[in-house]
Formats: sequence, C-alpha cells, structure tokens
Amino acid sequence: MSLTRFSNRLTFSRVPMAAITLFIMGFTGLALKATASPSDKKTIVTFDAPVELPGKALPAGTYVFKLLDNAAARDIVQVFDKDEKQLLATILAVPDYRDPPPNKPIVNFEERASDAPPAVKALYFPGDTYGLEFVYPHSRAVQLAKRTNQNVLSMSNEMTKNMADQDKSANSASNQGLENTQITGVDPSGSPVEIVVIVGSEPK
Repeated sequence: MSLTRFSNRLTFSRVPMAAITLFIMGFTGLALKATASPSDKKTIVTFDAPVELPGKALPAGTYVFKLLDNAAARDIVQVFDKDEKQLLATILAVPDYRDPPPNKPIVNFEERASDAPPAVKALYFPGDTYGLEFVYPHSRAVQLAKRTNQNVLSMSNEMTKNMADQDKSANSASNQGLENTQITGVDPSGSPVEIVVIVGSEPK
C-alpha cells in the first residue's frame, strides 16, 4: 500500500486485501480531512468508489460528516454534499471505545465481497477515545452480517423513513424517533446478539 500526503489530507492507493485496519478497512482511495470543530466533529471524506451507509448508497465523491448537536446519550451523524447544501443521510450511531485514541480520522468498513460496494461500519475522530459505530435497519443488518461474517448493529426497519427525513434539527420528530428506538445486534446466522458484543465498552 502506498501513501501520498497532501498537507492535511491523506490519499491511499488500492489495497488488495479483504480487510486492513489503518485509516481504512479493505477500501481504495479514501481521503480524510478533520476540521477543528469540536462540537459537531466535522469531517470531510472523499471516496473514489461507491459506498453504502445505513439507508443510503453514495456514489464516488466528497462528503461532509457532522455530528448533530444534541445532548442525548445516542449520537446522530448527518452526511452532506461537499458544499453542505444538501442533507443526504441521517445515521444513528453508538459509541465504540478504543485505546489509544487515533491521531487521524479513521473510517472502518465491513468486510465485503469483491463485487459489492463497502458498507461503512464506524467513524473515529482524532484525539477521541471513542468513535461512532453505525446502526443499520434490521433487514439490511442481517444481510451484511451474513455477507461479511461479522456482527452488525441493527434497529427496526421502520426507522428507514426517519433516516430519509431532511430535517436538520435535533428536536425533530424523526430524529427523536432515532434517538429513542431500540438498538440490538445480529450475528452472521441472523440471531440477535448484545450490543456489548459488537462495540467496545467505556473504559473504567
């Protein structure tokens, strides 16, 4: 794997492995740029190939990931186009703790078949001891778990309509619904698993 550095942006060449953890997992051409915005964790991500998010497929391009500003125990990430004019996706996420904290932004992907777009699994921010693991609608979570042979966070399929809502307010009915929905997990057999089996717990 070769690495080219352009100021504060990182660009990776193709990685011919199924999954590798560095700043990416089994993906090609991922560029990341973290901005100094601690409240919303604004992160600019460039994909050179299509990717899958919960409830949304994204073509190759540059996107802005921002944490919706709220004080709830659960986190909501909103994804915008590169100019931040269009809200493309609203994603429910669960904290996933790691130690030591990364010094660069990290995007993790589910392992994938060679002919399938990678599904984003989690996003980690520089200097933070935890990142955000994304929650998929149940039917898609089951498919991903079987395809990747990994456990996947899941929620009710009914939340698909909440994720598609274009409301940017933390207090909107759609976003409050995401905040309060039940989160579980599925294993590769499609059976339920506890969330703590999937994400790291907060250090004592």
